[in-house]
Amino acid sequence: MHATDTTAAGRAAAGAPAGAASATDPLVIAGRALRSRLLLGTGGFRSLEAMAAAIAASGSELVTVALRRVDPGARGSIVDVLDAAGVQLLPNTAGCFTARDAVLTAKLAREAFGTDWVKLEVIGDDRTLLPDAPALLEAAEELVDAGFTVLPYTNDDPILARRLEDVGCAAVMPLGSPIGSGQGLLNPYNLRLIRERATVPVILDAGVGTASDAALAMELGCDAVLCASAISRAEDPALMARAIALGVDGGRLAFRAGRIPLRHYAQASTPEDGVPQF
Repeated sequence: MHATDTTAAGRAAAGAPAGAASATDPLVIAGRALRSRLLLGTGGFRSLEAMAAAIAASGSELVTVALRRVDPGARGSIVDVLDAAGVQLLPNTAGCFTARDAVLTAKLAREAFGTDWVKLEVIGDDRTLLPDAPALLEAAEELVDAGFTVLPYTNDDPILARRLEDVGCAAVMPLGSPIGSGQGLLNPYNLRLIRERATVPVILDAGVGTASDAALAMELGCDAVLCASAISRAEDPALMARAIALGVDGGRLAFRAGRIPLRHYAQASTPEDGVPQF
């Protein structure tokens, strides 16, 4: 895929927010710098035109595609939309229920798309779509050994996140809530624990329903957010993509600024020093 125009002018021309956080605070994964901290999934869009508009509005530079749901050689496909948008394609192993299938799918994606980056998914249950932790760790280790840059979708488990980092994953991608549920962040405490210990980027993956969910994830210290259903299934996907991009930028700025401590009682914002005594 081609490098996208991520200058302020380029992002504005694409209908995306030219946020200060994106412009001055790049996300670095495996040595690659990305100005946008919003990653976009391609599942669930009503049309390729809606997808293209959402990509432009989001400002995203890294967009996931499930190999099992796309024909890389077909013209007029998702791949053509991503080529035209100038974004980096991130194959994912969605739909895989075993480590073996996930590894095979990742290797097929490398051949089909010419990239060794992969979003690794190994699902343990077809109702909740929650990850299978042992199989995920097994597949991650094998793919890292095979030279892949692995970004694993994982439970919000600080121990599993650390194990994935230990085997060489380039990032960890804990869920906020189940895929497509739109329930937001159900366990902020665990996300904080993951962020405190991780030395690789932490990317919130799954569960975002609207812009405030993305902003909260960034305020907690997540390095990026991946959104699919929240955008693709919105009434106006492009408008929601822009809203979530602004939420990501706003949350990142708030995290960098440092919030005031929570207090049980009020504290006057105006200092009392120098107040005349009557």
